Amino acid sequence: MSKAPAGEIEKLDHLSTLLDSRFRIPGTPIRFGWDSLLGLIPGAGDLASLGPSAYLIYKGYRLGARKRTILRMTANTGLDFVIGAAPILGDVFDLVFKANNRNFALLRRDLAHASVKTKDGS
Repeated sequence: MSKAPAGEIEKLDHLSTLLDSRFRIPGTPIRFGWDSLLGLIPGAGDLASLGPSAYLIYKGYRLGARKRTILRMTANTGLDFVIGAAPILGDVFDLVFKANNRNFALLRRDLAHASVKTKDGS
């Protein structure tokens, strides 16, 4: 596996932040992003937020993330999409689960692990 360019990692971090934790409800620690906002639009909103989430998974694949990591990222996004489609429950789930932030954390950890393995030669 090759070392992922820092600029690409930074862009993916920015994307996951925009989707899941860009804004904060004043006076609370609760953060939300465009995924939660789009999810308020029945049907179309959840479908619209699926595109950027899928892009994050695709980039993870292109950067050399392990299959196991890609599968976990896909499961997180699928769960977010299915439960997120439910009225009210889905909106609350989006606020709490934050699939894109989870996926970015998985990706960063996987790529860091691969980088350490490459440096050690193991």
